[in-house]
Amino acid sequence: MIPGEIRVRPEPVELNAGRERRALVVLNAGDRPIQIGSHLHLSDANPSLRFDREQARGFRLDIPAGTSVRFEPGVSRTVDLVSLGGGKYVPGLQLGDLPEREVARGPGKLPLATPDASEPKPGRAQWVQIRLSDEQAVTDDSPDEGKR
Repeated sequence: MIPGEIRVRPEPVELNAGRERRALVVLNAGDRPIQIGSHLHLSDANPSLRFDREQARGFRLDIPAGTSVRFEPGVSRTVDLVSLGGGKYVPGLQLGDLPEREVARGPGKLPLATPDASEPKPGRAQWVQIRLSDEQAVTDDSPDEGKR
């Protein structure tokens, strides 16, 4: 072994195998870009992001560890989610006023969204299983690199 050498296995690793998945439309209704990391409980995300927070409860973005997704102002996009692992406990989570905020916004309305965008019913979008080889992880050559 050479000091600093990284050894990788040839076969890819299936990310988040066996975990529940869903997809949601997320809109950045703010005036600045927002970046969400791979392990943030999505319901706790920046309040300027508009999405069904109840459907996102107990879920995070389905992306490789250490990566993030950037949400540009006024743009909506569909994101894949995966259920949290472990005890699924999120300290400090406060969703008490969530239903009131969502009702005030109204169903199916995406303010400042991509033209003609509509919010799909939860669970209608499809998810794709990501396979990531050690080599891709080391070189940051993700299979869906252009999507972030």
